[in-house]
Amino acid sequence: MLSDVRNQLLQPGRGPLSPGSRAGLGAALVLLAIVSAVELADGRTANYIALMVAAPFLAAALASWRVVLGVGAAASVLGATFALAERTVSLSTAVAVAGIALGTGIAGAVAAVRQRQAEQIAELSKLAMVAQQAVLRPLGPRVGALSVAGRYISSTARAEIGGDLYEAIETPYGVRMIIGDVRGKGLEAVRLASIVLGSYRHVAYERADLRAVVADLDRAVARNVGDEDFVTAALVEERGGTLTIVNCGHPAPLLLRRGAVISLEPPAPAPPLGFMPTVRPRVERLEPGDRLLLFTDGLGEARRDGEFFPTADRAWRLLGHGTVGDGLASLETALVEWVHGRLDDDIALVLMEYTGSPGNTTAAVPSWEVGAAEG
Repeated sequence: MLSDVRNQLLQPGRGPLSPGSRAGLGAALVLLAIVSAVELADGRTANYIALMVAAPFLAAALASWRVVLGVGAAASVLGATFALAERTVSLSTAVAVAGIALGTGIAGAVAAVRQRQAEQIAELSKLAMVAQQAVLRPLGPRVGALSVAGRYISSTARAEIGGDLYEAIETPYGVRMIIGDVRGKGLEAVRLASIVLGSYRHVAYERADLRAVVADLDRAVARNVGDEDFVTAALVEERGGTLTIVNCGHPAPLLLRRGAVISLEPPAPAPPLGFMPTVRPRVERLEPGDRLLLFTDGLGEARRDGEFFPTADRAWRLLGHGTVGDGLASLETALVEWVHGRLDDDIALVLMEYTGSPGNTTAAVPSWEVGAAEG
C-alpha cells in the first residue's frame, strides 16, 4: 500500500516533486512502515495506530499540501485496516482512526499556508532580483582605453538582496567608474542604489572635479535616507593613463602590476556618502597591462572557520591572466569554494585593465588632482 501511495504521488502526470516534498514524503512513509511493522510484530492489532497521525504532520514540515493529504489518506486507510482486523472495534481504536483523519486535515491546512508563504517569498525575491538587474547594467567589454568586466555574486546564505552597485562610463573627463554599497538589504537598498546610480550617471558627465561629483552624490543620498543610513563608495577616473581615486568609506581598490598587488588606500579617510565626506584624491600613473579590482565589503568579510578569504594573496594568481571577465570568474569560483558555498553578504566586483591610450598618453593631469596628490 505504501509503495502504491508513493507511485501515485510520483506519477508523471502530476509533475516532478520538489526536493522538499520528496524528503517529506519519504520521512512520512518510513514512519508509516515502522508503525505498521510494530503493529504486525505485536500480534495484538490496533495498539499503535494512533502514532500514524504523526505521518501527515511530518510530511507537512517539508512537503506540499497534496503530498500531505496523500500521506494522510494512506495513514487513515492503514489505521482503518488494522482496526477492522480486530474482532471487536473498541472506542479507543475508532477515536484513533478518526484522529488520523482529523490530523490529516489540520496538517494539510498547515502545509497549504506554509506553501503559499514560500511561493510569495519566492515571487518577491524574483521581483527584487529583476529590479536589481535593471539597476545594474552590464559593463564592458571595453570602455575607452580600459577593458572592463563587472560581476555580482548573490549571497547563498540569505534570501535577501543587497544594495551593491557599480557603473563604468566614458565621459568628457575620461572613463569614470563607481562601486558602492548601500547599508541594509532588500528593496529599500535597491531603491537607494538606483538613486545613487541615476545621480552618478548624470553628474559624471557634468562635473570636471571628482570632488564635486562626490558632493552631488552626497546630497542625493542625504535627501533619500534616514539619519543612520549611508552609502560607501569609491569613484575612479582614468584619463590619459592617469588614475584618480576618491574613496568615501569604501574598501580600497587593489592595483595589480607585474605580479605585485598594491592596496590603493586613500591619502586620508573620509566618511560614506550621506555624512558629507571631504575627500582627498589618490593619483597613480598607469602602465599598459595594469589591472584594478574594485569590490564591496562582502569580499573582505567572506570567511570560513573564522579565517578571511586571502584576497590580496591570491589576487594576482586569480586575476592577473586571461581576460578581465575570466579573472572575475576565477575569483568567484575560488571564493565560493573557500566559504563552502555560504556567503553572508552579496558581493559586487569590477575588474579593469589599462590597455594603453596611444594618442593621449601625455594628457595633462588636472591641476586640482596634482595638488591633491602632492598634498
